[in-house]
Amino acid sequence: MTNDNTIFHRISQTLGKVVLGQSTVVQQLLVALLSGGHVIIEGVPGTGKTLLVKVLAKLMQADFRRVQLTPDILPSDILGTNIFDLNSRSFTLKQGPIFTEILLADEINRTPPKTQAALLEAMEEQQVTLDGESLPLPDLFWVIATQNPLEFEGTYPLPEAQLDRFLFKLVVDYPDTAAEKQMLLNVQKGFRAKRFDLERLKPVATVGHILNGRKAVQAVDVDEKILDYLLALVAGSRNHGDLALGASPRATATWLQTSKAYAWLAGRNYVTPDDVKAVAPPLLRHRLILKPEAQLDGLMVDGVIASLLKQVPVPR
Repeated sequence: MTNDNTIFHRISQTLGKVVLGQSTVVQQLLVALLSGGHVIIEGVPGTGKTLLVKVLAKLMQADFRRVQLTPDILPSDILGTNIFDLNSRSFTLKQGPIFTEILLADEINRTPPKTQAALLEAMEEQQVTLDGESLPLPDLFWVIATQNPLEFEGTYPLPEAQLDRFLFKLVVDYPDTAAEKQMLLNVQKGFRAKRFDLERLKPVATVGHILNGRKAVQAVDVDEKILDYLLALVAGSRNHGDLALGASPRATATWLQTSKAYAWLAGRNYVTPDDVKAVAPPLLRHRLILKPEAQLDGLMVDGVIASLLKQVPVPR
């Protein structure tokens, strides 16, 4: 296990102590970070989504900004704008919150499509174009968006094209009884999530460690049988009887990348079929679209993903 690998495990352990009962989400979030892909986190209010991201940014000493998205937010509120300076008689760029290393876009489905689309170029090309000028974003630039799955009135569901820009869709569920009991014990000792003091946390990594980890993931070996297995899964999604839309070519490429990141976090320099399976749900759940009749039958996307993984033979 490399030093960078150990650092990621320390990040995971610290996150697990602050946000209890979400070990799977924490692991998937770190896989996305290592893969350089953006994340959408879905969960009911009060499950620690925002706290999770704030603590992660603190642990890795990254520049962090949060945008609370509402129906009246404009693209310029995120990207920035050129302001005329009367003294210098010239325009000066006032950068928006997107010029950061980690951007938390809270409740992304509450803002109109025009503002949602303002994130597209930045997420795909790691740059922002203002008044015809392309401005680069930091090497780490990482967008994490949240949304509430239960609210529909007054919201703007993200279109398929924009959902596909997100590497993972993570689902934050309620913690189990043991984790929630520990929360109560922590509250008894004075812990308050709303007043959580980030200054008490000691960073365990730097942005450089994260970028080095991404380079190490690139060196993970992938056997040709694994590539064929992954392609068979992708083909199975496109020909599945319950799906109107299967995995895109972008999903195929990122599936390979996240499988390598998952293997590297596990301390291996090669990918196994189990690595491919492990990253399938967060990678596919926002990309696959059920047929209307499948929805009427009560099928869920995660259930279809599970059946797909069972149907495709595992290489030996």
